[in-house]
Amino acid sequence: MQMNPYLLFDGQCEAAFRFYEKCLGGKIEAMMPHEGTPAAEHVPAEWRSKILHARMVIGDQVLMASDAPPGRQEKPQGFSVNLGFKDPAEAERTFQVLAENGTVQMPFQKTFWSAGFGMLVDRFGIPWMVNS
Repeated sequence: MQMNPYLLFDGQCEAAFRFYEKCLGGKIEAMMPHEGTPAAEHVPAEWRSKILHARMVIGDQVLMASDAPPGRQEKPQGFSVNLGFKDPAEAERTFQVLAENGTVQMPFQKTFWSAGFGMLVDRFGIPWMVNS
């Protein structure tokens, strides 16, 4: 069995994935808009360029996402995407990049369980925990 986070965005999936590709060192393997698929007829014309499905590989992990249908996006709650690092400096660098134009909930710092841990909600509304 494989378990992968699947994130839903309100029209910002492509921008979010381009951002994550840079700051997480991932590789986008798929970025499929509604346009050109049978799903295009089920969304308004202005939504057809929005993402129906995206897939990114980060190391040996997979992150997937799409733009929720218009009016169906809800604020993410009750979860965080956790990133684990062996190198505290790399963890802190990633935390700082993800936090740009977002909201830091707990600054990256040494804890009793970790050389460094922090929590944030990024500019796209996705909650993250960064741990080393």
